[in-house]
Amino acid sequence: MPEHTPLLDVYSQPTLSTLAPSVLASLGVAGEVNRLNLPPSKRTVILLVDGLGANLLARNSAHAPFLASLSGSPIRAGFPTTTATSIVSLGTGLASGAHGITGYQSYVEEADSVFNWLGWHSTGKSAAQTDSIVPEVLQPSATTFDRAQAAGIVTTTVVPSKFDGSGLTRAGMRGANFTGVQAYGDLVAKTVAAARSAERTFTYCYVSEIDALGHVYGPESEPWNYQLILVDRLVEQLSTALGPDVTLLVTADHGMVEVADTDKIDFDSTSALSQDVAALAGEPRCRHIHTRAGAADDVAARWRAELGDRMWIGTRSEGIAAGLFGSSVHSGYHGRIGDVLAVANGDVAVVRRSVEPGLSNLPGQHGALTPDELLVPLLTSRP
Repeated sequence: MPEHTPLLDVYSQPTLSTLAPSVLASLGVAGEVNRLNLPPSKRTVILLVDGLGANLLARNSAHAPFLASLSGSPIRAGFPTTTATSIVSLGTGLASGAHGITGYQSYVEEADSVFNWLGWHSTGKSAAQTDSIVPEVLQPSATTFDRAQAAGIVTTTVVPSKFDGSGLTRAGMRGANFTGVQAYGDLVAKTVAAARSAERTFTYCYVSEIDALGHVYGPESEPWNYQLILVDRLVEQLSTALGPDVTLLVTADHGMVEVADTDKIDFDSTSALSQDVAALAGEPRCRHIHTRAGAADDVAARWRAELGDRMWIGTRSEGIAAGLFGSSVHSGYHGRIGDVLAVANGDVAVVRRSVEPGLSNLPGQHGALTPDELLVPLLTSRP
């Protein structure tokens, strides 16, 4: 491994992939590992607040007094620190190397292109390709919802209605009863109904607005802070409505950092970065670089020379050996990892201003392993 930018041992501490198995164990499901030492519970709700990193929450706790009053401590998102990977890690209890959703975008051999996991489509397309790129085939492992249902626990996902039947829902959240919602009001009402629908229940709900405003305006911007106030009120209302006999766990899928335009390096106009690269996947702070045959070492050397210590640059084998994708990487998913990986250390991002203009222009970014991106809260309403 390059000595100048050592990588963190991501999975030496609990991550999102340990959360749902711990919940199942607390609900009495045999064979599940309670790594988080959650107390026994008959009904548990996980609320995932997209983009609400633990450090962001701590620095802005004055805007979130109810969240600040809850007990708990941070866990790690996993790698990469991005929504698609984290959602499937939570839903399956597996690290990215075991479930195969290796980033915001990955090169997928079955699609013969760079593939966007959130939209479930190839680059340059807008319609979901769930008929040809079948989610249950691309990610065949049973989900924690499958396992809970098999144990007699009623499981429900309470998420935006537009996610019904989406590729990512089918890949990472299948096995639960899908309940679509439109806003915070019906999220609270339907989450409470689901949690109280049986003697033993496992309910997952999700809100996205913190992430959206962090991307558009920057984390800790004025709009972001106002949204945090609203989310704090939402969590308080949800906790009160659930009552003391339902365990509420609040977490996130990743944090976020702000990257100035002057710290964004354009891949397409920097020949040292684009030479011998066949496809560029991932996202600006965590790039999967797919090279021409035999060029991986040369590409890695050029990226290191260009970026110095601003990004960790390593080959696929180095990234796997470092445990970035978990202790075991499925052989069928190696191609979804770049021949070369580039993971940001500081305030830097590798963008494509003409090919990915929307993504490139966003001030709020994530994907790397800085504490602001990696650490997510795990808070509970129960002592």
